[in-house]
Amino acid sequence: MAVIGVLTLDIHVESSHSLKEKRHVVKSLKDRLRERFNVSVAEIDFLDSWQNSVIAAVTVSNDRVHAEQLLQAVEAHAASVLGGALAASSVEWI
Repeated sequence: MAVIGVLTLDIHVESSHSLKEKRHVVKSLKDRLRERFNVSVAEIDFLDSWQNSVIAAVTVSNDRVHAEQLLQAVEAHAASVLGGALAASSVEWI
């Protein structure tokens, strides 16, 4: 049976003073995560906020342990890229 894991990342880009600046940070992170981990990634909230964003990374697998390890690696990489800008994260299983 397949499992679907959704990692949600709450991001606060304090140094951003425009949507363009925030979108640059968000797009860069989304592209890195897609390329490095082969996950689906989308910005799902605060689309019009200058400093806040919520990004979801999703994986589908027939092995929950593998999916958990993958999402943990995605979260760790995002934390290393964003530093203090990563305000919170959570994982949901479907």
